[in-house]
Order: sequence, then structure tokens, then C-alpha cells
Amino acid sequence: MILKVAVAYAALAGALGVILGAFGAHGLRDALEPRLMQTFETAVQYQLIHALALLMVAILCGQVGRSLALEISMIAFMAGILLFSGSLYGLVLTEMRWLGPVTPLGGLCFIVGWFALLTGGLQKVG
Repeated sequence: MILKVAVAYAALAGALGVILGAFGAHGLRDALEPRLMQTFETAVQYQLIHALALLMVAILCGQVGRSLALEISMIAFMAGILLFSGSLYGLVLTEMRWLGPVTPLGGLCFIVGWFALLTGGLQKVG
């Protein structure tokens, strides 16, 4: 079940990343101050990178078998996309300052995801 969820999440995050990137480039460029535009672009970049990383981990699980570490990696990447990129989008588009402290939690999820991938990869890939 987690593999199907991860693949669907990765595909959706990838598609939304492209859509939001185009929206930022064409719809927000003149409406936002440069600092906010850069923040929006960072959200898109991290979303797309981690959508691909999530897909890679799901494919790896399908090839070499699931492990707790690889499942943690997938869950952490999904949470990271939501918390990191989502909070940055919210901050830029709504200026709700309370979202600021959420962003580092998303970054922490990304870090956990990469270290869990390291652990799972070393266990499963020979």
C-alpha cells in the first residue's frame, strides 16, 4: 500500500511542481518582490527534487524489497514536501507569518528521508 501511495504522491507532487513553477514564472513574477519570488522558486525546486527522490525510493523498494528504513524515507519525503514547500507557498501567497517555523520541520523531514535512504540502501543494495 505504501508503495502505491508513494508513487501517486510523487507523481502528483511532480505535476504540481511544474504547474506551480509555471504559475510563479508567468503569474507571480511581476506581482511579488524579488525576495518572495526567490522563496517561491525554492519551494518549487525542493518539491520537484524530492518528488523524484520519493519516486526513486518507491522504485528501489519494488526492486530490492521493502524495509523499515526505506519506508521511513518515503514517509519523510512526503512529509517534507508538504511541510517545507507547502509552508513556503503559504508564506509567499498569504503572508501568514506563523508558517515560518513549519519550514525547518519540513527541512528536517528531508534530512531524515535522506539518512533513512542511506540506511535502507546500505541494507538492501549489495
